[in-house]
Amino acid sequence: MIKLQVIGHLGKDCTTNTVSGKNVINFNVAHSERYKDAQGNQQERTTWVECAYWTERVAIAPYLKKGQLVYVEGSPEVRTFTRNDGSSGASLTLRVLNVQLLGSARGGESQEGQGFAQRGQLDAPKVESPEVSSVEDDLPF
Repeated sequence: MIKLQVIGHLGKDCTTNTVSGKNVINFNVAHSERYKDAQGNQQERTTWVECAYWTERVAIAPYLKKGQLVYVEGSPEVRTFTRNDGSSGASLTLRVLNVQLLGSARGGESQEGQGFAQRGQLDAPKVESPEVSSVEDDLPF
């Protein structure tokens, strides 16, 4: 098995469909990297990865919004096609096994309270700890 790991931002909100009685969440992830070309000029290259997440639990779908920073891993598939002008093209598709919400492009805040999704499950929500009142006794140490 070949495993591909991608960290990037979602290009648009996900879509959820049912195909042959099974749920699939489709979304695309943009991974950008900066590099210097032969002349020393700063360049940026963006790779788009189309993702298909086949799962019974679609609880993560409301969190997969445009701009969301995610980590996804799964099995890659390369598809070749012919454009309308006759030239060849290729696309990278990922059959997703795991998804993790990392943060958001909007405001840069962490999605920590929303947890980790693995095979469509979200962690239990954070539980607030009760306030501790001040201790008036002397501690033995």
